[in-house]
Amino acid sequence: MYKTIIEGKAKIIVPKEEKISKELPVFYNPVMEFNRTVSILLLNVVENQKMQIADPLGGTGVRTIRFLKELPKSKLKEIWINDVNKEAVKIIKQNLRLNKVKAKVFNEDANLFLLKSFGFDYIDIDPFGSPNIFLDSAIKRLGRDGILAVTATDTGCLAGSFPKACLRKYWAMPQRNETMHENGLRILIRKVQLLGADHNKALIPIYSYSKDHYFRAFFRCEKGKTKVDKIIKLHGIFNNAGPLWLGELWNKEIAKKISLQSKDKFLKIIAEESKIPVVGFYNIPKICKRYKLNMIKQEELIRRIKKEGYKVAETHFAPNSLRSNIELKKLIKLF
Repeated sequence: MYKTIIEGKAKIIVPKEEKISKELPVFYNPVMEFNRTVSILLLNVVENQKMQIADPLGGTGVRTIRFLKELPKSKLKEIWINDVNKEAVKIIKQNLRLNKVKAKVFNEDANLFLLKSFGFDYIDIDPFGSPNIFLDSAIKRLGRDGILAVTATDTGCLAGSFPKACLRKYWAMPQRNETMHENGLRILIRKVQLLGADHNKALIPIYSYSKDHYFRAFFRCEKGKTKVDKIIKLHGIFNNAGPLWLGELWNKEIAKKISLQSKDKFLKIIAEESKIPVVGFYNIPKICKRYKLNMIKQEELIRRIKKEGYKVAETHFAPNSLRSNIELKKLIKLF
């Protein structure tokens, strides 16, 4: 029923089933290893004193164990891990013993677990599906200057496959086009920010991305009505999608530091595009088709854009696409 695997510096017991579903006796998704790795990279570079950390949807305990084994002790005050599933709690305790690390373990509904606490410096919401039902409780218990990490795996809804569901769940209209993943991430960010506004908490994205079957965003919490008002002013429509977040998706210094810790090409692409604070990007094949232009190599197009004095970088959101502050008319001329 269970097998032992290695993820990062953690050795953990996980279910043997090959098919990943929420019906697993204890939930573990190997595809999300990258998600957990990025969390560690981010916490390594942010300016925080010792953190009180919450893992409300613990599963096998892999995220908490990796935090305990891969983050410096100077970053960690205490980790509280929770799961509503009694079997999961048994496995979490077993995995903590196996790795010779300690955390406070709870067996509660995730919202009750959060609301019964006194608050945290970092809360990680990484559910199967939409994060919506956990967001209000997490935001209530997020401390000043704390970090909230949110994963959404209902990308079909956010990226335009199910527009009515997106309207119901995220209060925005998605679009199924070349920018759908960026739009979906920005719709998610706005929803989190609106819930933060209820509690006079400005939730500012410091790092975010779209990968595989999920969207991921990290927010820094700043308190105050004026700061919340500034956030809401940056909500609007883009490419007939929205309302969504029109501000920056990254703190470029954090993006740079994350990429320097890793050789991963995906993270290096994000670090470069984080330097260009524009909403959306150009899909080169679509532009060529629409304006009857001959394709040219991406490297050559980048060279031409830079020669004209504009910023340009690949985007992680879509292949054959560039983020740039060049106007469309000038871009067409470069072909």
